[in-house]
Amino acid sequence: MTFAVSSTDFHYEANNKAHHTSEITGQRLILRRGQAFTITLNLHKGSQPEVDKVQLIAETGPSPSEASGTRAVFRVSGPPVRSSWSAAVQNSSSSSVTLSVTSPANASIGKYSLKIQVAKGTPQISALGEFILLFNPWCADDSVHMQKDNEKQEYVMNEQGLLYRGCAESFSPSGWNFGQFEEDIVDICLKLLDVSPDYSKNPGLDCSRRSDPTYVGRVVSAMVNCNGDRGILLGRWDNDYSGGTPPTRWTGSVEILRQWSINGCRPVKYGQCWVYAAVMCTVMRCLGIPTRVITNFDSAHDTDGNLTIDEYYSISGQELKLSSDSIWNFHVWVESWMARSDLPAGYDGWQVLDPTPQEKSEGVYCCGPAPVKAILEGDTDIKHDVPFVFAEVNADKVRWVVGSDGSKQKSSSSTRLVGSNISTKAVGTYAREDVTHLYKYPEGSKTERDAFARAVRKRNGISDVTPNGPDAPKPPASGVIELSIKLQKTPVNGEDITFYLRIVNRNQSSKNLSITTIAQALRHNGRPEDPCWKNTQSIKIGANGETKVTLLVPYSKYGASMMKNDIVKLTAVANEEGSNEMHMTEKDVLVTNPTLSIEVKGTPVLYQEFKAEITFTNTLSETLRNCLLTLSGTGLIRTKYEIPIRTLGPNRLVRVTIPLTPTKPGSRMLTADFDCNLFRDVKAYKTVEVKRAY
Repeated sequence: MTFAVSSTDFHYEANNKAHHTSEITGQRLILRRGQAFTITLNLHKGSQPEVDKVQLIAETGPSPSEASGTRAVFRVSGPPVRSSWSAAVQNSSSSSVTLSVTSPANASIGKYSLKIQVAKGTPQISALGEFILLFNPWCADDSVHMQKDNEKQEYVMNEQGLLYRGCAESFSPSGWNFGQFEEDIVDICLKLLDVSPDYSKNPGLDCSRRSDPTYVGRVVSAMVNCNGDRGILLGRWDNDYSGGTPPTRWTGSVEILRQWSINGCRPVKYGQCWVYAAVMCTVMRCLGIPTRVITNFDSAHDTDGNLTIDEYYSISGQELKLSSDSIWNFHVWVESWMARSDLPAGYDGWQVLDPTPQEKSEGVYCCGPAPVKAILEGDTDIKHDVPFVFAEVNADKVRWVVGSDGSKQKSSSSTRLVGSNISTKAVGTYAREDVTHLYKYPEGSKTERDAFARAVRKRNGISDVTPNGPDAPKPPASGVIELSIKLQKTPVNGEDITFYLRIVNRNQSSKNLSITTIAQALRHNGRPEDPCWKNTQSIKIGANGETKVTLLVPYSKYGASMMKNDIVKLTAVANEEGSNEMHMTEKDVLVTNPTLSIEVKGTPVLYQEFKAEITFTNTLSETLRNCLLTLSGTGLIRTKYEIPIRTLGPNRLVRVTIPLTPTKPGSRMLTADFDCNLFRDVKAYKTVEVKRAY
C-alpha cells in the first residue's frame, strides 16, 4: 500500500501555546506566520511512510492560486525555506509521520485548508484539516515584528486597557475590555475582512493583499465604521441615542463585535471616537498586529486642509458655528506597529489609523496608516493621510470676533492650542504614558515651527513660508489687556462652578471695560450648546493695573446640560470703551460626577466563585431616576450584568454584590458604568489577578 493517511493530529494545545494563541482556544489550530508548527499523519495499516512522494497544499480564499500567493504546493524536504512554505520530517514510524511545517513570514493571513497529494500529478488530493494564520510580531522576518517582549505582551496579548477622556486640563482613564482572545472574536474579525467592499469587488486580490499589514489596517479602519459599507458601528453625536446604546455606556469591544456578527453584519448603535478606536484595537490585536489606543486632547478637525483652525465668536463671547473646522475636547485613534515597505526608509514603526468617519480618504471613510515619524517631521507628502493627522495635533488656531454688523476682527492667533497631553496606557502598568513628543517638537520651538512650515510647503506647494511660521508666539506687548480664567476648586456636578477672572492692563493709561462672561455646555467634538449662563459688567482698571473678579455659574443654570455633556466652556470678552479693541479668553471645565467604586470580596480563583461589590452614592441634591448599573469583564463575566434602579434619593447609597466565576487565568479587568436621568458616563474599573487552582 502507498502512503495513505487515516487521520491527522494537529497538536492543537502544543502548537497554539508555541504560537501565542492558546488564550483563544486549545480545540482548533490557530497559528502565526513565519513560524513552524507540528502535525502528525497517522497512516493506514500497511501503508508505506515514503514521504519523498508527498506534497502538501495550503490554500486560503475562495479562488486560491499560486500566482497570487494564496495557494502553495510544497514537498516534504529539508529545512524551512525563508520565503515559501516548507515541511520537514521530525519523526517517522511504520504507523505515523510527524512533520514540521513552516509558513512564510509574508503569507496572507486568514483561514486555510491543508491538503495532501501523494505524488505529483496524482488527481487524488485528500483534506487534512483547517487552520487560521495570523500576523506574527514574534517573527523577525514579519513586517509587524516587535523586538521587546514586554511590548508584545502589552500591545498584542493584553486583553484590557485604559482609554483617556476629558479635556486638556482635566482628564482621567476609564477601563476597557478589548477581549481579543474570546474564542469567537477571531472568526468575527476574519468575517469583517470577508464582508468588506474590497473582498466583494475582487476576493482573490483581497485575500492576496492580506499579507500586508498596511492594507489590512486600512481595510479595518474603513470597516469599523459603517459609512459606505457593512461595517461595525454607527456613529452619533447629536445626543439622541434612541434605538441603541449611548456611546458612553460601552465598556468593552466583545459585546459590540458579537452583536454586529449575530445581527447579520448590521451596524451597532452607537459609537463615538473612543468606541471606534477601542474596537479597532481589539480587531488589530486579534489579527496579530501590535496596537495601542491614543488620545489627543484639543484635537483639531481641519476640513479644508489648510492646517489652520478658524473659530468665530460674537462680541458677547458666544462661540458661533460659522466654520466647519473644529477643535474637539479630545479625539481617539489607534497606532499600529508595522514596517512600511511602500515608503522611503525611516517611516517604519507606529502608524496612526483612525476608524472614526471624519473625512474620506481615496473615496472611503478611513484614515491611515500615517507614520508617526512623518507627522513629527511635517512630511505631509507621505501616505496615508498625514496632512489630516498633522493638523489634528499641530494646526495653528485663529480666533475671530464677529461684530453686530457681521464684520470679522482677528482677535488672536496661536500655535500652541492644538494637540496636547497625547496619551496612552503605559507598558506593563496602569499608568499613563505621554507620547506628545512623538507627534510634535516642543511648542513654539524653532524645530516645531520648521516642521509646520515644511508641512505647509509639502501640502500646498508654498515655498515662502518662514521657518518661524505665520503666527509664531510673541511675548506680551505693552498696551494690551490680558484676560485669564482660574477655577477656585474642581467643579462637581450638583454644585455651583466658582471661578475668578483675572484682568491685567498693560497700558500706560486706565481703561473702561465692558466684560461679558458666558457658560456653554460643550460636546466632546468641540461644538458648543447655546449659552446657559451670562454675566455682563463694567470695570475700570488703572494704568498697569490688575484686578480679579469672582464669578459663579449656578448649578440650576448648567445642570440640565450635564445629561448630554460633561464639559462647560467659560468664555470672557472685554470690550474697551470708545475703541474697537476686543480681548478674549476661554477655559474648558470638566464637571466631575459622583464616584463609583468596585471592591473584590475573596480571592479570584479559576472556575471558583468570588464576589464583586459595586457602590454608588448620590451626592446631588436631586433624586436620580431611571438609573442603570452595568458590570462587565472579559474572562470574568460571559454576558454583562445590567441592574436597573428606579430612583436614588439625595445622599442615598446603593450597594450591589454580584457573584463571578472566572473562566480565564491571569490579569483581568472588571468595568462598571452608572447612568441616570441627570448624567451619564460614571465609570470605575478594577483589575484582579485570577489564580489557577492547584
